[in-house]
Amino acid sequence: MGHYGYGFYGLDWTVLLLLAGMALSMIASAKLKRTFSVYCRIPSASRMTGAQTAQRILSMAGLSDVQVCPVSGQLTDHYDPRTRTVRLSEAVYNQTSLAAVGVAAHECGHAVQHHTQYAPLRWRSAIVPIANFGSGLSWPIFLVGLLTSIRPLLYLGIILFLGAVLFQLVTLPVELDASARALRLLTEDGILAQQEVSGARKVLKAAALTYVAALAASILQLLRLLILAGGRNRE
Repeated sequence: MGHYGYGFYGLDWTVLLLLAGMALSMIASAKLKRTFSVYCRIPSASRMTGAQTAQRILSMAGLSDVQVCPVSGQLTDHYDPRTRTVRLSEAVYNQTSLAAVGVAAHECGHAVQHHTQYAPLRWRSAIVPIANFGSGLSWPIFLVGLLTSIRPLLYLGIILFLGAVLFQLVTLPVELDASARALRLLTEDGILAQQEVSGARKVLKAAALTYVAALAASILQLLRLLILAGGRNRE
């Protein structure tokens, strides 16, 4: 009886890889929320809101065609390259905290990346359709291949999932660069005093950890697919 890729009594031990990835993502998310909660209670000396920070940075960068708009939800801040809009959440748009200023500057970092045609950002934008398509179909196709022992379907599922992994891989440098730009802009424009920058940096580092965790989780899922496919091939 085939048993490759399975533990005792036919249990699939590779589920542990999935659980490990979920745990990493949960830990990173919890750290981000905890760090944001701390620094959203510390106002910046300039008393500039997240929206004002964004508008000033965009103006200094010569991006007069980029809008700054509020968006509902918590930690839902993002830059939309299609509409050239920096969207800031409720805890950022009208708040003057170090966390709000740091997050607003980070999203403006993406706007600057878009304006300067930052290569990894262009790669990520190009990968998005592939990643969305692959992440949605990879597991169903892989499971059909696993249940029917049709190897081409196993390989197709893995190839499709690679698109999601590649997206996470390209996303990491994009986010790290946006944070580096944010801290530099906040310092150069005098929006934050030198002693305040460390608070914004901690928030942005915590946010970066969520992308590291997402990449690790994707790699662990890919490893699980490879192990399951290898076990099926040996049966």
